[in-house]
Amino acid sequence: MRRPVALRLSAALSTMALAAAAGAVLTMPEASAAVAGGATGYASQNGGTTGGAGGQTVRATTGTQIHEALCGRASSSTPITIEVEGTINHANTAKVSGDSCNTAAGVIELKQISNVTIVGVGSGAVFDQLGIHIRQSSNIIIQNVTVRNVKKSGLPTSNGGDAIGMESDVRNVWVDHATLEASGGEDAGFDGLFDMKDNTQYVTLSYSTLRNSGRGGLIGSSETQLDNGYVTFHHNLYENVDSRTPLLRGGTAHIYNNYYVKLNKSGINSRAGAHAKVDNNYFKDSKDVLGTFYTDTTGYWQVSGNIFDNITWSEPGQENHPAGPDPRSNTTVSIPYAYTLDDASCVPAIVAGTAGAGKGLKVSDGDCSTTTPTPDPTDPTPDPTDPTPDPTDPTPDPTDPTTPAGTNLSLGAGSDGSSKASGTSYGNVRDGDPGTYWSPSGTTGSISIKWGSATTVSAVTIREAAGAQGVIGSWRLLNADTGAVLKSGSGAGPISIPATSLRKITFEITSASGTPKIAEFETYAG
Repeated sequence: MRRPVALRLSAALSTMALAAAAGAVLTMPEASAAVAGGATGYASQNGGTTGGAGGQTVRATTGTQIHEALCGRASSSTPITIEVEGTINHANTAKVSGDSCNTAAGVIELKQISNVTIVGVGSGAVFDQLGIHIRQSSNIIIQNVTVRNVKKSGLPTSNGGDAIGMESDVRNVWVDHATLEASGGEDAGFDGLFDMKDNTQYVTLSYSTLRNSGRGGLIGSSETQLDNGYVTFHHNLYENVDSRTPLLRGGTAHIYNNYYVKLNKSGINSRAGAHAKVDNNYFKDSKDVLGTFYTDTTGYWQVSGNIFDNITWSEPGQENHPAGPDPRSNTTVSIPYAYTLDDASCVPAIVAGTAGAGKGLKVSDGDCSTTTPTPDPTDPTPDPTDPTPDPTDPTPDPTDPTTPAGTNLSLGAGSDGSSKASGTSYGNVRDGDPGTYWSPSGTTGSISIKWGSATTVSAVTIREAAGAQGVIGSWRLLNADTGAVLKSGSGAGPISIPATSLRKITFEITSASGTPKIAEFETYAG
């Protein structure tokens, strides 16, 4: 069972959680509309989080190549998507200099930049003993990556021991389908898996796995540093973590549909006036999963729909304020964005099938038993020597028998796009006439087909105009309702996707050898 929630509220940013010392109803900044790109939770607010959407896409197999991609942009805000494959480590991660970057050796440094997506593709991306550091940056997406065994002491060290660490005026970060793991606690040289400090706001961690660590993560580096907040945690697995899942020092967190198993010392630790909305999570085989711990400066929580399975609670004390054994709300927290709750009883199965890297970017479909894949932007260029191309090959031969059949749903639909060259029209891609076409005003751009009501699409054919065959390079097919990437690839032709109900579908050209000319953007139900 799922329950949609959509609330709006307004207040000045300065009225943060600590001002509500008595645990009164919390007010928060005016909600802004989410933008396309797929970000959920608080990362969808404050203008939204789209990462490198609309920019160049490059491939990197070393940390140095990641830095080179950042440094090769026209400016520090030029959008870019960096597809990462292979193992990134100290040996292949060097400092690169340039006007559009500020990098360092031994760490993936996202410093004083914006509009960047880092996504694992192909056989996967593993950051081995190498952390990702986000500092004085905004609009960052990190997706489908594994970060493991980052140390702050011993050898080698990276990023202060944090797998992913954010600090110093960071805004709008979405980390999704990541695996963050250590091999022990602080005594073994590790620190936090997911830390936010020094004025970091509007962050979402979703469908990720955090495990085998002393510290899951924190919001705020001290109990006087309270300018962080507005963070969403949903559909994550926390497994074999001692504490900090997360630790909240001030700020506001929305924590829903997570699966916590083997929290060894404490879990969600709301301190220093923090406010946490804790909905429909599943806690199992753990200790002190919610409350204020290790301080007498308490925080607040609003709880509903959670399941507590074999949980041990400590006795209250001067610096120990567990919410259990019968957790009750002591505040009210309003949420400014729409979201959907899975029933807590479904959470272990849903999270097992979706959370972490290498899961195909699967997300909950809310039926408590299966998941709906959001296709992973995996290797867009299948092996050309493959004698039996998969029917989902993005560039099959035009005579491939999997070319869609049936009614072209684009006929009679609407269309729009990012730009159009002189003498071309968006409507030309849905008129059934191969002699007319649409071109963007440059070599890249997007064209969309749209309907007045939800329409199921499972196949697309892109037909280039005569004389322009082979011009289209790389592309992405997007669910324009949600911003989700349905498929990515190169070249024109038939494209198969999982059956998707939507009102608008977008074909985004991200590279081309000249000016593309799309004669027809055909859509089919099957």
